[in-house]
Amino acid sequence: MRGWRNAVQETAASKPLFLTIYATVILGTVVSSFYVFSAIYSPTASPTRSISSSWLLAPPLSQNGVSLSSNISQPSQHRSNKLRPIWEAPSRTSKMPRLKSFRLTKELVAQRAKDNVIIVTFGNFAFMDFILTWVKHLTDLGVSNLLVGAMDTKLLKALYWKGIPVFDMGSHISTDDVGWGSPIFHKMGRQKVLLINAILPFGFELLMCDTDMVWLKNPLPYLARYPDADILTSSDQVVPTVVDDRLADWKQVGAAYNIGIFHWRPTPPAKKLAKEWIDMLLADDRIWDQNGFNELVRRQTGPAFDDESGIFYSYDGNLKLGILPESIFCSGHTYFVQALHQQFRLQPYALHTTFQYAGTEGKRHRLREAMVFFDPPEYYDAPGGFLSFRPSISKSLLLDGEHNLESHFSLINYQMRQIRSALAIASVLNRTLVMPPLWCRLDRLWFPHPGALLGSMTRQPFLCPLDHVFEVNVMLRDLPAEEFGPAINIREYSFLNNPFLPQRVRESWLDVQLCQEGTEDCHASSNTSQPGLLRFPKRSSEETLKKVFSSFKDVKTREEKFRKRVKQYVGIWCCVENHIPGHIYYDMYWDEKPGWKPVPPKTPEDDHPPF
Repeated sequence: MRGWRNAVQETAASKPLFLTIYATVILGTVVSSFYVFSAIYSPTASPTRSISSSWLLAPPLSQNGVSLSSNISQPSQHRSNKLRPIWEAPSRTSKMPRLKSFRLTKELVAQRAKDNVIIVTFGNFAFMDFILTWVKHLTDLGVSNLLVGAMDTKLLKALYWKGIPVFDMGSHISTDDVGWGSPIFHKMGRQKVLLINAILPFGFELLMCDTDMVWLKNPLPYLARYPDADILTSSDQVVPTVVDDRLADWKQVGAAYNIGIFHWRPTPPAKKLAKEWIDMLLADDRIWDQNGFNELVRRQTGPAFDDESGIFYSYDGNLKLGILPESIFCSGHTYFVQALHQQFRLQPYALHTTFQYAGTEGKRHRLREAMVFFDPPEYYDAPGGFLSFRPSISKSLLLDGEHNLESHFSLINYQMRQIRSALAIASVLNRTLVMPPLWCRLDRLWFPHPGALLGSMTRQPFLCPLDHVFEVNVMLRDLPAEEFGPAINIREYSFLNNPFLPQRVRESWLDVQLCQEGTEDCHASSNTSQPGLLRFPKRSSEETLKKVFSSFKDVKTREEKFRKRVKQYVGIWCCVENHIPGHIYYDMYWDEKPGWKPVPPKTPEDDHPPF
């Protein structure tokens, strides 16, 4: 409600691609850029499972050395005998309490707090799967002193019936996704600052988190190591300032302090900052909440609080601030691009999906790539089954020569041709394509750079997130079938290694390999109903091809729609130095354009995707 508010986002088949693909599917003529295709698991008729709290009772994850032992089915630690353990849903025969009982009060926070600390996130219904993932990671780590703020009644009710501690923010925000930088996005940012101003006077320490981050290790013992800090904040620093688990070296941190993860203590300097911050935002709705925070705390930087802790004075000269180390409180760059925690042999505490380029869908896909997102069972049981392929990339494409635009685009374009053919086969077979790992030689950012940020530990080449090249949000969007042909569903490259993948799917492989026509067991067939190995001939006769295509009268129309669809799938590389605009468009059909070169648009008229 409003009480707390008052307190204060290689096979270039070219134009006849679908003729080739139809021949591939029906006759088994597997195109030469794939040396193995695996057509995985055609699900049997099993009962449809609804998305409910039951899917969260899955085995714990183990990723990058982080062991998450599930506590969901066990009573969580709580401060009152009246508290229901997290994930223990209310009886369906009971009646939901009135909305006013979900108001944020000191008593509510006291019930959930432990050692005077409360961990909070908030969002609307569009981010419910992120919120459930956030909660599950904490409870798997044995942490239950948490609360979720619901910005709409739909989310509040859904979380209540799943047994999640929730309070009503009374914001009346739309239940839809909000884009980064939109007016609603900025409004949500102000809700965060209002929330901080509401909780600090209650006298509790507050660990405030965005919903697009996950906890990989219990952060509370780490935060307790620095009791003198009024605020501990994460940052967008990409050049490492320390190589162990100490606080970042504040003198070397030039990037923005990131307010997606920060810990507040209810001290007078912290309360003073929170009050001035909200006053600033309410006075000018054009100010982004994070920019406002940085402007205030950077009024003064230094001196150091002491010689050892890494805490320093900031803001008004009285606020004691510490910056969380970038290698273990990870951004989207230090985790996915540099993998600093792996290079330093450290165990990460947190992963925040910043530095990505495909909106909310891109954030979700990044977490799936890292196998730290919790999906319902049906995500692992796609109708029609799955299709996977093992790309063939030569050493020269990966390692030879300088890492520059030419070598980067040569590597990407080679992979893109193989992915293009895989998308076509997946479309015809009506299977979900498991994307292959994607290798890049150059980093992607939103500003000019030399290919890898100076001072960073980006290794070249590196396994890059899919959104560095592909428009993941477009690939996952429901494009009109009448214009773009049937949808092509995808899964992340790590999908088949995910511990939540059912064993029956994991064991139902069908390997497809090339063979020489006329040799033993080399037959043209599209039978993929049984696991095992199929060996397809490399070539088929023209007479047989004519018989095959006679049954596909819409092949030309479908090819045109497919081309239109996949042209939308690729994005940009950014950005060339000393050139405006500095981005270069990827082109799914680059190989149809003789003399194609990776160059930025020469004029504003040329600045458009190659659709």
